[in-house]
Amino acid sequence: MDMDQRALAAGFDIEKLMGEFYADPYPTYRALRENEPVKRMPNGSYFLTRYDDLVTAYKNTKAFSSDKRREFAPKYGNSLLYDHHTTSLVFNDPPAHTRVRRLIMGALSPRAIAGMEPDLVALVDGLLDAIAAKQNFELIGDFASAIPVEVIGNLLDVPHEERGPLRDWSLAILGALEPVISDEIFARGNKAVKDFLQYLETLVERRRANPGNPERDVLTRLIQGEDNGERLSEKELLHNCIFLLNAGHETTTNLIGNGLVALSQHPSEKSRLIEHPDLIKTAVEEILRFESSNQLGNRMTTERVELGGVTLQAGTPVTLCIGAANRDPAQFSDPERLDIGRNPNRHLAFATGAHQCAGMALARLEGAIAISRFLARFPDYALNGEPVRGGRVRFRGFMSVPCVVG
Repeated sequence: MDMDQRALAAGFDIEKLMGEFYADPYPTYRALRENEPVKRMPNGSYFLTRYDDLVTAYKNTKAFSSDKRREFAPKYGNSLLYDHHTTSLVFNDPPAHTRVRRLIMGALSPRAIAGMEPDLVALVDGLLDAIAAKQNFELIGDFASAIPVEVIGNLLDVPHEERGPLRDWSLAILGALEPVISDEIFARGNKAVKDFLQYLETLVERRRANPGNPERDVLTRLIQGEDNGERLSEKELLHNCIFLLNAGHETTTNLIGNGLVALSQHPSEKSRLIEHPDLIKTAVEEILRFESSNQLGNRMTTERVELGGVTLQAGTPVTLCIGAANRDPAQFSDPERLDIGRNPNRHLAFATGAHQCAGMALARLEGAIAISRFLARFPDYALNGEPVRGGRVRFRGFMSVPCVVG
């Protein structure tokens, strides 16, 4: 077994993944963590799988840069995908990151998020009513993906009748972040950015003419800027609106879908949550740890650093494997087990440090309301066929999950 584990770690290449890895990457992550936790890839980058090493990289923003201009130039060339991913909040360092994050966080205050709860409950209950009427349903399309696209649409006050293309645009743009992409995926991603920008230009123009309440409308807040006169450029504004819609949509869809599938596959934990609904908050945290919606992050070293006895020179691309770190036995006891009451649970699904997810409080609220109300309404739900994974390594979720309710 040890030889198999060493061979699994030795043969790992993020650019040449097999089908079984997409189905279940965790045995590979375990082999890497135990044998080559700071793993050099054939392309010269490094792949990190230990919890403590990820925390080091997240917290040392000076040595581990999030700026992606150098890394993305050969991948995307002079394209709209390059413009988008190098302008987004998540792929920038301070001070640009700090400025954009401050504007966004101002509209995601605890009071603002608490104010969203009644509408969120009504949305979820309406979806559950529709599911009850047909019994056989598709968990992702009929439920998990329908929630965040409405929530983020509400945050930016996108008219309901204009929200149809948002999910497809999001999937196309985020799909282009995979370690290796085809010409088709590249073209689809660029077209999605182009179409998204054209739509947002008209939306911003309308909002400038008719501003919303900046306490609740993130787009109005981003347009108006801070009281001290700090504002985003037009390019920053448009691309960070795309980022907000994408980041808030895909990862939360995965949280809800991954959670309900994992609970169906762990019936004792499902029963435990149904019997003790007060555990929903720790259950959401455990789902985030056990099946992290976002599995990978990336950094570029700006100086010579050492991790676990391995020296990385300045200018080295580094992949942070959140999915592996969240199952590190040095941090979590019995990490391969789903435990909805796990506490403490300092997982890295939302990262940590300066780049900790700006929307994590909203994602937690969406996950808690969606999963708890689904279980209360349909405690006997069951999978009705084989779930289909999204076929991606960075964002772990399902494309479709056939289900049935009694």
